[in-house]
Amino acid sequence: MRFGRNKKKAVAIALALVVAWMAGCSKIGGDTPPEEAAPGNGAKSFELWLGWSATINNDSLVQSYWRDKEPGVEVQLQATQGDTATALNLRMNTDGFKDAAIFSRNETVKQAMNRSGKIMPVEQYFNMPDRYPGLASIPKPYLERMKDKDGHIWSIPTWFDQNPNDPWPGWASLAWTVRSDVVEKAGMKLEDLATLEGVETFLRKAAQQTDATGKPLLPLGFLMDPNDTFGWNDENAILTAFGVSTSGIGVDKKGGEFVFAYDDPQYKAAYQWMNRLYREGLIDPEVVTDKKERYKEKNKAGRIALNVGSFFNIDPSLWETLNGPTEPGWYYEVIPFPKVKGVEKVGTNQVINPYPQYDVYISKTTKNLEAILTFLDYTLQPKPEQQQVVNEGPAGLYWDWMDQPLGKWKYIDEEYKKARNSGDPAQKSKVTPELYMVSSYNNKWYPWWNYGDTEKAGAAKTARFTEKVGKMGGVRGAHSYDLVIPKQGGLWEKYTPELENIRKEYRAKLLMAKDDTQFEAAWKAFRDALEKRGHWSELKQEWHESYLADVQANGEF
Repeated sequence: MRFGRNKKKAVAIALALVVAWMAGCSKIGGDTPPEEAAPGNGAKSFELWLGWSATINNDSLVQSYWRDKEPGVEVQLQATQGDTATALNLRMNTDGFKDAAIFSRNETVKQAMNRSGKIMPVEQYFNMPDRYPGLASIPKPYLERMKDKDGHIWSIPTWFDQNPNDPWPGWASLAWTVRSDVVEKAGMKLEDLATLEGVETFLRKAAQQTDATGKPLLPLGFLMDPNDTFGWNDENAILTAFGVSTSGIGVDKKGGEFVFAYDDPQYKAAYQWMNRLYREGLIDPEVVTDKKERYKEKNKAGRIALNVGSFFNIDPSLWETLNGPTEPGWYYEVIPFPKVKGVEKVGTNQVINPYPQYDVYISKTTKNLEAILTFLDYTLQPKPEQQQVVNEGPAGLYWDWMDQPLGKWKYIDEEYKKARNSGDPAQKSKVTPELYMVSSYNNKWYPWWNYGDTEKAGAAKTARFTEKVGKMGGVRGAHSYDLVIPKQGGLWEKYTPELENIRKEYRAKLLMAKDDTQFEAAWKAFRDALEKRGHWSELKQEWHESYLADVQANGEF
């Protein structure tokens, strides 16, 4: 009888615990959270397929921390071998993936995943703050744009800005970068280069100076890289000053109307200015033919007074390896875009897209759903330092603050630091899988702007440069028209390669025109090529149609 009473009592207690547990869980549309592995029952495990190639070591120190400490999940990584698109289609057309997959966000991946019918909708898990506070913290605008016509969301977004209203500006680098020592020798100050006229005065004075070998300085230099693109090339720093927007496909809203870069009168004006300086000998005469290595050599030797374009093309090692003014690289400084007469606002050369850049898809046949959700709930905690925690472990383990939280930091484990910074993928994979892209980021603190354990004083300049460039007007937050996705199989997809051919062919002709008449002839030929070879009017029409469809589906901002 005693056994019977105890048994009934045990059953009653168990039922009470189950009821209490269920009462504490959120329910959306009658669905309950996954229960196959409740929290606290030991380490959970799942496989994460990476949509890129990588050196994998599933016993890395950071992964061991995830398994043994926080969040108590064993993450077994699988990398993609060979071409990503081929691997994706092959797997989704056969057995799919076991648990979860992370890919950089694009329409091709999204369509392949949805067509396969092998992934599960995940919208309910964003509305369970008591169980998944990290997932519930994802900004709602991101989730709204992910819903299909039935309200389903088919992936968990990652690598987004935690605050879309105050986004981190990214590694902005398109700027005008001048040698302060040359400015000083010219009897000028950096502030004197605030206008285009001031820049021209400086260039003429710089042309009278010589380098360490006695050769005359090259007043203005930039890299015309044959592998650059419309949205990312050095000339865009000049176009920015002239008010031309080149971010994305180069469309901006001016006076309530959409203006494409090639149609902006200032695009022509910028190249007219470059052509005039080239004819005066103020631009490096080898600018059209120089290769990247040769361009870097000229900068290392102190041959160029003013560079326009990405300061990464100059080569940051020229200042990062210095402790003081021992070489020309020490004197580089970024300056604001010079004011151009008639231009009220500089153009946009980089759009800050705070929206998610990666998606985690979950197999509808996974037996490890709770492990996946627990892990992503951990990685997506809305803390400024969370990307650092996910990438390197928590503060105090392998790295720590040098002064105060959200200040400077350094590695505190020498063995970890040695492997982490070795440059050897196999050594690095022993300590961290570098899976920062499963987390998010915040403008309040960005780790590689705040790394304090540098051996050389110049190492801090790159982060300082990019922070300054991000505030010069050429970088702005995204609008809805910046996020328009070209139609799959459409005209933009078909003719973009030819547009690039046209741009690269005529930028050289416009720059090197011998006189105004030849410039005008080259400009007319450029416009004709855009229309005939690039189908320019048709491309703009297709873009407008895609834009209107996007606004109808997602609204405008």
